[in-house]
Amino acid sequence: MTHAALTVADLDFRRTVRSIVGNRTKLLLMAVIAVVALGPITVLGVSLLPTLGEQAVTASLTTDTATTVLEYVTGGIAVLWVLLAVMTVMRTVTAVAAVDEPAFLLLSTAVRNAVVGIVAAEVARYAVVMLPLTALFAGAFAAGAGTPIPVVTATLSVALVVVTAVPVGFLVGIWVRHLITVYEPIARYRTLLFAAFWLAYFGAIATGGLNAVMGTLFTALQASPLGWPGHLLVIGIPGLEPSLSAIAGAIAGTVCLASVALAAAVPAADRHWFADPARTDDDPIDEESSSDRLTALLAGRVSRPVRTVTVTAICRTKRAPIRLAYAGYPLLGALGFIQQIVELGTVPAFLAVLFCLYAVWAAGVLFTLNPLGDLGPALPAVVTSTLTGRQAIRGRMLAGALVGVPLAFVVSLGFGIASPLELEQTAALTVTTVTGAIATPALATGIGSAFPRFGSVNVTNNREAVMPSKTAFAVYTLAIALPSVAAAVLYLEAPELIAGLIASMSAWTPLPSVTIAARTITVMAWAVLLGGLLAPVVSYLYAVERFDWYDFE
Repeated sequence: MTHAALTVADLDFRRTVRSIVGNRTKLLLMAVIAVVALGPITVLGVSLLPTLGEQAVTASLTTDTATTVLEYVTGGIAVLWVLLAVMTVMRTVTAVAAVDEPAFLLLSTAVRNAVVGIVAAEVARYAVVMLPLTALFAGAFAAGAGTPIPVVTATLSVALVVVTAVPVGFLVGIWVRHLITVYEPIARYRTLLFAAFWLAYFGAIATGGLNAVMGTLFTALQASPLGWPGHLLVIGIPGLEPSLSAIAGAIAGTVCLASVALAAAVPAADRHWFADPARTDDDPIDEESSSDRLTALLAGRVSRPVRTVTVTAICRTKRAPIRLAYAGYPLLGALGFIQQIVELGTVPAFLAVLFCLYAVWAAGVLFTLNPLGDLGPALPAVVTSTLTGRQAIRGRMLAGALVGVPLAFVVSLGFGIASPLELEQTAALTVTTVTGAIATPALATGIGSAFPRFGSVNVTNNREAVMPSKTAFAVYTLAIALPSVAAAVLYLEAPELIAGLIASMSAWTPLPSVTIAARTITVMAWAVLLGGLLAPVVSYLYAVERFDWYDFE
């Protein structure tokens, strides 16, 4: 690389490191993901691979077994290449192609240097994660085999995959981003396209379709050029005879494919970076008409200040729906349940209740979990105006109810009918869910007022929005979860079972035995439930008081 391209790569990579190191939340989240996702695999691999290495040296493989092992290695390498390319396409569309300070970068150096530097930085980001893990696993295998060759070959094999997959993914991603941001017929519907893509993606994960696709690719690409680096990986393993022509093709193909992809990416990036974004002139008209319809719907039913706050909150969210991205995070945990629903052909009763509980939770986080912070730069003007706290908080509660109540009704009725619940139980579930969707916006107002957040945070790599604080999220979730658990304990008549479970668990500990009477658990459950029922009223009154007496100092 030229000095300019190397400088771009260095700056881009160091910017990524600073954004991670300087954000303790992101560091903690990455550590948790690493422990949960990679921890078990790492422990299992490091424990089993030395034994596998010993067996590879001592055991004699038959021709069929050697062929099977080679097919698995080449198929795995090919699938890894596809996954890295797809991930790079997604990252390019959402983050990588949106260069930081483009007015400075694109005027200070040639586009070729910018493209090479950005792609090199992306290669480095993948390499610092993948290569150490590869070396660790290969080292465990090499320790059992008694030779360091697998460490070198495995690391080189994965490096060839990264060096080719990233430029190809960047090339495809830059064109995809150009279509959805510059080409007006597609850019006009990019929000719907993104929603459809993620719906199809998570649907494929939940239904097992993604596993079927990966299985097909694993088999179909074993003998393709994408699997050639796998022959390099098995060099030095007794009983396995890699193809020298495939190894030579992998090395030569890496140079050719990476060079061609970078050469093609330069004019693509030049066209995209210097193009004007698409204009959608109809958006303000549509927004104005929708706000007029909502205003007409509320006219005569609520006061004008409350109506104005409600319409403003909904219209601001409609303009920037990324503000509500956090409301969908809990649904990621439902992917495994969706696969279970598809396999069983019915919705389990407990899952219907969980989805209804999510609808109740979502009704409160949409507009009311950060009533002060959501005002943004307008906060001084709003709190010093003639708008009272009662009007401001009621307007946000009404916005949450207008969106949350229909959602709660559809979710509870739909899942109730699809589940084995009886008609009376479905009706009770629907009424309870709708009532909860009315109460939770009031509950969220006080919690959000007590723990506001005024600054924006990164929702995606290049999109920022003002979100409720983590403390508000945690307190609000507990305020819903604890009364719900208490209600479940009382409904299922489980105090005696819980008392027995506590006594059994304490008997296994060296500490003195703990015994809690079932009656005590019943009293505690009733206390938590009643506290949860009173919490929305108390929270609403606190939010009104907090707004009226808000002090900027």
